[in-house]
Amino acid sequence: MRAGVALAAGKRHSVGRRQDGTVVAVGGGTSNELDVGRWRDIVAVAAGNVHTATNTGRSHTVGLRSDGTAVATGWNGDGQCGLDTWRDLVAVAAGWRRTLGLRGDGGVLAAGRESEGACAVDGWSEVVAISCGDWHSVGLRAEGTAVAAGVNRRGQCDLDTWRDVCDIAAGYLHTVGVRSDGRVVAAGGSSAACGVDDWRDVAGVAAGSYHTVGVTVSGRVVATGDNGLGQCDVGGWRDVIAVAAGSTHTLGLRANGMVLSAGNNADHQCEIHGWAGIQRAK
Repeated sequence: MRAGVALAAGKRHSVGRRQDGTVVAVGGGTSNELDVGRWRDIVAVAAGNVHTATNTGRSHTVGLRSDGTAVATGWNGDGQCGLDTWRDLVAVAAGWRRTLGLRGDGGVLAAGRESEGACAVDGWSEVVAISCGDWHSVGLRAEGTAVAAGVNRRGQCDLDTWRDVCDIAAGYLHTVGVRSDGRVVAAGGSSAACGVDDWRDVAGVAAGSYHTVGVTVSGRVVATGDNGLGQCDVGGWRDVIAVAAGSTHTLGLRANGMVLSAGNNADHQCEIHGWAGIQRAK
């Protein structure tokens, strides 16, 4: 199993997976998306989004259990929390009104809103990683190519030419990928959020609504795009092993299990200062 995702950031909430398999969450909880206190044996977490363009809608949170099943809490208006029959999962992802699950055989499952085509993943195969944007879904294949489904208004699904990719992330209207040589590629969105051409030695990426974040092999963090709420103020972060990007906030996980935050805190989604023992499953 790939290393579990320890941090997740939505529009108004943040989620962390502790070393002992329990989960902690902070931020807006109007739809019960913070009700994770009873979750156990969790190896990865995902945070759904609120519609970025209109700032309306309600959110949900998803957890992947060590036995390959999934648990979800929060708004279920489109069935995005109806995951009871899912089995043999190795990863989960959550977007606006939908959830994706990656099976051990490389197939992908989807639950939730189907109107924009972002749940049309039935034919995907040999996938090793998944990510949800607002209106599009992306998958990374074992061979280093990428696949996408959903709205392609800004070209965020134009990934056919990508090669040798080892990590992938979807934002509101853009997609980013890390190549095995540590360079980053981007499609769609604004020129600012896709301004990653000069990045080097990147190990992983995260995509917010209008910003992109990368963590380097040396543990430093880089960011580009909208910084209106300080979500890109991460230049001083050190010893970071993973990052997560919400709509307008950013989280970073240090090797010692501590979590850093920057950006919008209107719903207390950046109040992670007491978090400790956040760790990826191996």
